[in-house]
Amino acid sequence: MSRALQKLPPEARLLCELIALPSVNPAFLPPGDARAGEARAGDFVASVAGSAGLAVEAREVFPGRRNILAHYTPAGRIRQRVVLAPHLDTVGSADGDDSIFEPRAQGGRVWGRGACDTKGSVAAFLTALMQMVEGTTRPQHTEVIFVGLVDEEHGQAGSRALVKSRFRADLGIVGEPTCLSVITAHKGDVWARLATRGKAAHGACPDRGVNAVRLMARAVELLEDEYAAWIARRRHPLLGRPTVNVGLIRGGTQPNIVPDRCVIEVDRRTVPGETEAAVKREMVAFLRKRGIAVSLEDVKGVPAPPLETDPGLPLVRAFMDNAGQRDARGVDYFTDAAVLASGGTPCVVFGPGDIAQAHTAREWISIRSLERGTALLRRFLERLP
Repeated sequence: MSRALQKLPPEARLLCELIALPSVNPAFLPPGDARAGEARAGDFVASVAGSAGLAVEAREVFPGRRNILAHYTPAGRIRQRVVLAPHLDTVGSADGDDSIFEPRAQGGRVWGRGACDTKGSVAAFLTALMQMVEGTTRPQHTEVIFVGLVDEEHGQAGSRALVKSRFRADLGIVGEPTCLSVITAHKGDVWARLATRGKAAHGACPDRGVNAVRLMARAVELLEDEYAAWIARRRHPLLGRPTVNVGLIRGGTQPNIVPDRCVIEVDRRTVPGETEAAVKREMVAFLRKRGIAVSLEDVKGVPAPPLETDPGLPLVRAFMDNAGQRDARGVDYFTDAAVLASGGTPCVVFGPGDIAQAHTAREWISIRSLERGTALLRRFLERLP
């Protein structure tokens, strides 16, 4: 590590070391790409946590891809459990530029892939836990577990595996760049593939066929306009309205053939009170009522429900008070928090950095945000019984 990096506060140094270990979700890279997978970052986190006296456990989710758990066990009888859960994987580089994996500290910021989403949270959460363990004020009846999760950026397989193992906690703090706001609600996400069927014919005689692309063009217009306006009437006090976006379309084979099939993929963001099954039925019925028959397939294959955690729960309220926040807040994007909550762990979303920087070509996080996030979390942990 360079002298410049050595002068950084501990959480910023830890972040720089994490950035230098590429952990791009394999879903975004070709097979065999050396930058793929969370193994390097996970092994490093395990080594750092173990050196601080935490009991470390690795749980395999996919071959070579493991959730990393670091346990603090109190001296007294365990009465409650708090889990700190950022994710280890990142997106890749849109243009293949590997310089994004070279950490740089300049102008009060740390730059590099994952700086805010969410290696910044990994660094802040792990540093806070290690400082608590090394200090003189530690919980006597609260177990604290750091979990570095895999696969958040694709299918959330890490958090889903944790839930499947019957892992439960009294509070989950899920690391995401929230500008250090405590988030108690976020939208869910339904990805659906809709298909129209037509009748193929020669392009010179289009009247002999039924154009599936034309049918779908009408469906897209209806979904983006009339359907979007209709669902907008369902407003959530923290999250606002549900939304729909048609993000992909495929149809036809060549200009001189009337296409007999067209497919779109839709991103439908849900709010609490909406269910995935009901939303799917609703879209199909909406279009069929307007004369367009569509079939629907699920794209994700796993549920992605909205999050709505009661801000009045004692540990949630304590964490919000610790952050100096009185009001409940929500965000549009989906996180591991909803998955963990579905398994019985009340969750909030919290972390240093700004979501506006996530996935950008020049991702960064402010060192001040890292330090403040670490301090806020350490103070909360030290005040636990």
